[in-house]
Amino acid sequence: MIGVLTAIFGGTFDPVHIGHLRVAVEISEALDADVRMLPAPVPPHRPQPLATAEQRLAMLGLGVHGCARLYADDRELRRAGPSYSVDTVVELRGELGPETPLVLCIGADAFAGFATWHRYEYILELAHILILTRPGSVDRVAWPEALRAEAVRRRGGLAELREQAAGRIAELAVTPLAISATAVRTLVAAGRNPRFLLPETVAAYIEQNGLYRSGSVRD
Repeated sequence: MIGVLTAIFGGTFDPVHIGHLRVAVEISEALDADVRMLPAPVPPHRPQPLATAEQRLAMLGLGVHGCARLYADDRELRRAGPSYSVDTVVELRGELGPETPLVLCIGADAFAGFATWHRYEYILELAHILILTRPGSVDRVAWPEALRAEAVRRRGGLAELREQAAGRIAELAVTPLAISATAVRTLVAAGRNPRFLLPETVAAYIEQNGLYRSGSVRD
């Protein structure tokens, strides 16, 4: 029996903001899915977060509170060493069983480097890929030819992601909100108010814990 589709949406979430949450809601609605948002402890492909793992998980929990079908998942924080998507996919596939659809959601820019990811071929054996694009974008022009061909070969519609367990690559155009964690941290570091860029509860947590006031504002 096919279970409820589960979508994986990872990131540093340093901090989580309205852009992250809006994308997660749109994923959930488009796929009729539960969305697990996973903070990465040691991202292998980007600078390390400024807030601790515990702080980022706490902010994410505050951000998804009251949002139906969005969940803060700490499984990557409980693993030692670099955080690889394949490990998360393997773990969730074991929990969900062989028939339940599992979807790994990544941005179009990140997908351009998908062939460099650790055991990327195995990811496609265990999960679908949902490429998050901006309406009218041409992100795919930057994809390597072999990866573009693979996307074409495995192309599927959103309905196919719900009906099959793994192996398809689909795209979803999401609402482009020009908000970044870097911008939020820059505002806080400058003593400015980040209100309306992130949930009020997250803004309060940042204020109460003195986050981002005297550190780097790198992305």
